[in-house]
Amino acid sequence: MRRFNPDTIHPPFAKYAHAVEVEAGARTVFCSGQLGIGRDGVIPDDVEAQARLCFRAIQAVLGEAAMSLGDLVRLNAYVASAQYLGGYMKVRDEFVGNPPPASTLIVVQGFARPEFKVEIEAVAARAP
Repeated sequence: MRRFNPDTIHPPFAKYAHAVEVEAGARTVFCSGQLGIGRDGVIPDDVEAQARLCFRAIQAVLGEAAMSLGDLVRLNAYVASAQYLGGYMKVRDEFVGNPPPASTLIVVQGFARPEFKVEIEAVAARAP
């Protein structure tokens, strides 16, 4: 897979690529949005703990598909307040290696349950 960050446009603000090209024939997995809730139903209060649970859930989903976070080509993350941007980005950088995927981060009004602070969906691809 190739990442694109042209010098003719502003560089990424954080650890992500402007675009990722996936080879023809690659297996692709689309992960639904994952919320910061543990297997036991516990929802931590802070955004960093919730984001870690989201990324661990994505790891588990990708593991079922014989993939890893290294196969990520796209992340879409949603946080319930601008105050959570830094916490989410800190955790994202713990889980996402180099080269980074394409990424979007959006501040939303909220989620189906008010205790959630972050939701992350992902797309991964692995060349044959």
